[in-house]
Amino acid sequence: MPLTKSEHSAAEQGLGYTFQSRFALLKALDLPEEDALFIERNDDVEFVGTNGSLSLASLKHKAIGDKLTDLSVDFWKSVRIWLKHYNASGRTASRARFLLFHTGTVASGSFLSLFEEDSSDDIARAAAAAEAIARTENKDLIALKGALDSLDSNEARDFYGRITIFTSTPRITDIPALVDKRLRTVRREVRRPLFERLEGWWTNAVIDLLTGTRSEPLGVQEVSDKLAAFAEEYRMDNLPINYRDSRPSGQIDALQDPRMFVRQLRTLELSENRIQFAIIDYYRAFEQRSSWARENLLISGEIEEYEDRLVEEWARYKEICFENLASDSAEAALLSAGRELLRWAERDTGHLRIRERVTEAYVVRGVFQILANASPSPRVHWHPRFLERLAEILGVAA
Repeated sequence: MPLTKSEHSAAEQGLGYTFQSRFALLKALDLPEEDALFIERNDDVEFVGTNGSLSLASLKHKAIGDKLTDLSVDFWKSVRIWLKHYNASGRTASRARFLLFHTGTVASGSFLSLFEEDSSDDIARAAAAAEAIARTENKDLIALKGALDSLDSNEARDFYGRITIFTSTPRITDIPALVDKRLRTVRREVRRPLFERLEGWWTNAVIDLLTGTRSEPLGVQEVSDKLAAFAEEYRMDNLPINYRDSRPSGQIDALQDPRMFVRQLRTLELSENRIQFAIIDYYRAFEQRSSWARENLLISGEIEEYEDRLVEEWARYKEICFENLASDSAEAALLSAGRELLRWAERDTGHLRIRERVTEAYVVRGVFQILANASPSPRVHWHPRFLERLAEILGVAA
C-alpha cells in the first residue's frame, strides 16, 4: 500500500536535484567530447563549449500533466536567473544561450509556445509577447520588472532571442531507457548494470563538484573514457570488479571469528594480521560474486565449474606439499606443509581466473577461503590433519 506523504515532505525537491544529475549525464552522452558541464553554478546545469559558448539550462521535473502558462513561475524565475547572467556578461556581447527543459507541455494559447524548440515564429513577436506579459500587474513579476525595463528594445529582443523551451523533456524514470539506446555497441543484458556503474561514478563526481572538492567542470571526455572502461569489464572474457577497496562492516575479529575458514587459519598458527587479510579476501569475493549473480552476468554453472577447477588444482598441489608426511610427523612439519599449501593458494594462483581478463587477486584468494568455509565439510583445507581433528570435534559434540 503506498504511503501518504507528509505535508513536510521534500520528496519533490529531492527528486528535482536527482533529476539534474541524471539529466546532465544523459546530455553528456550526446555532447561533443570537448565540451564540459557545471551543476548548480549559474543555473541548474551549465553546458560549456570549447569555443567559449555557454548554455544555462533550467530543469523542471513536474507532475504528470503539468503545463506552462503565461505567468508560470517556472518560466519567469528562470528569466530572472538568465537576466542576471545576461547583464553580468555584457548583454548583447554575451555568448550565452538560455534553455528551459520542462517535463510538461505549454498550455494552449500561451505565448510561451513562441519559444518552443520547433517554433517557426520570429523572435521579435516572441519578445513583444513576453514584454507585454511582464508589464501586467502581477505580484510575482514586480521584482523582475525593473531589471527587464533596464533593457532597451534591441537588448530585449536579443535577450529573448536566446531562450529556447524544450517541453516533453524525459522524466527521471525514463532516462535509463534513453541511455540504453545510446549503448547499442554493448550487449543488451549488461546495459542496465553498466548504466548503474556509470551513474554511480557520475553521482560521486557531481557531489565532489557541489562540495568544492572538485573545481574543474565535468568533462564530456571523462564520461566517454569512464564508459569505455566500464564497458571493457562487461565483455564476455571479463567481469566488473566492484569491491577492490571494500571491507566488512564492524571490527574484524581474527581470534574469535567462528567461521570454518577462520578456524582453519588459526590451526596454522598464523599471525592475526594474516588472518584479517584472509577475512577481507573472503568478504570481497563473496560480495563480488553475489553482485555478478544479481546482475545476471554469470553463465549457468560458471561459479560451480570455477570452484571445481580450484579444488582440483588445490588437490594436486596438496599432494606435493603432503607427500613426505607420515602418520607420526611432528606438528612443526604439519604446520610447515599447511602453510606452504596456503601460501600457494594466496600467491601462485593468479592464473586460475574465472574469466581470462578477471585478474583481480582477491577473486581467487577469496574463493579459496569460501571453499575452505563450505558446509558441512570444507572443500579445501590447509593443515594436513584438519579434517581428522574436525571429525573428532564433531564426534565429541554429537
